[in-house]
Amino acid sequence: MKNIDKNVLMLGWVSFFTDMASAMINPILPIFVVVVLHEGMDKLGIIVALATFVSYALRLVSGYISDRYGIVKPLVVGGYALSALSKPLLGMSQGYMSVAAIKAFERLGKGLRSAPKDLMISSYSKSNASGKTFGFHKTLDIAGELSGILILFGLLWYFGQSETVIRAIFYATLIPGLIGLGLITFFVRDIPRQKSVSKQSFALSENDKKAIGSLFFYFFFLLFIFSDAFFTMQAKEVGISTTFIPLLFAVSAGVQTLTSYGFGIFIDRFGAKRILIFAYICGVTAQLFLYLQDPILTWVAYAFLGLFTVASLNANRAFISEYADNRGSVYGVFYAGVALFAAVGAYISGMIWEHFGMHATLMFSLGGTLLLTLLFIGSRYGRP
Repeated sequence: MKNIDKNVLMLGWVSFFTDMASAMINPILPIFVVVVLHEGMDKLGIIVALATFVSYALRLVSGYISDRYGIVKPLVVGGYALSALSKPLLGMSQGYMSVAAIKAFERLGKGLRSAPKDLMISSYSKSNASGKTFGFHKTLDIAGELSGILILFGLLWYFGQSETVIRAIFYATLIPGLIGLGLITFFVRDIPRQKSVSKQSFALSENDKKAIGSLFFYFFFLLFIFSDAFFTMQAKEVGISTTFIPLLFAVSAGVQTLTSYGFGIFIDRFGAKRILIFAYICGVTAQLFLYLQDPILTWVAYAFLGLFTVASLNANRAFISEYADNRGSVYGVFYAGVALFAAVGAYISGMIWEHFGMHATLMFSLGGTLLLTLLFIGSRYGRP
């Protein structure tokens, strides 16, 4: 890790505290919506879909602005500010529409910062070490998530699961959010601005288009795989207590923390495509264990979800860093595709669950992820 630039290190700590705040919310938000606010699974699907989709256009725009005008750090700072200030507002929500609006506002912040942040990480990575650099950053990112999950578990264990406690936890996310905002504002240096870039005619290169084309298998995979919210509701359906659901997320986050840097090394050594094959197999395995609807296997499913998440994200981000010319714009397309396809998938899953039940939703997800994995392995994109 001696080759990691200090700006990447500080960006890692920014993500640490920001994801700590998110992790104090995400495991219990579906339960808050369905149990406390008495909304249906279709409403939960709408919330997840809207929150995911709303950042679609902004991710494209922020990536384009970074490449076209060289504006990078201000977009990242603004994005973290939106996220830090919006999360606590969930404590005042009284219905699914207000939750959806606040989550959409919070996702705007993520959409604003995601592509420019990855451009910063890519710019500060050493030659032929993008996998290690993104893997290191993801390690701190997920370590923050794990810390937030353990804090959430401790609070639920000590204070109980009442509505008052849950709302107080939402308010408390302001503290780590502001710490992360302070770090990015004062301790991370902006990348050098290219003065000539704004005078040039901007267009995606052939390398950019090829890189974008290779991302579509991942996008379609996200259309089928369960989001965190549906993992949570499946766990509750098979009898796992609300108090212990944060520990399921801790399993996923712990696996990601332990393996992220290692995956980065493997990506640099063996190539992103080989790691993506492994990631897709882990995603299918996670859905299979959920489909079996056994409490013990649900714990195992969260571990495989962690492997899928960290391996696929690190591989795709490193792949873009290595092969794209206008990396900010391609990162924008990447995150926009993730937002769009995950949003549509969440909406479809919510509707299937509400009208046909959990078993039908699990069949939809397992069948889709398995088919796409087989297609990827047999396609030219899946060949090293």
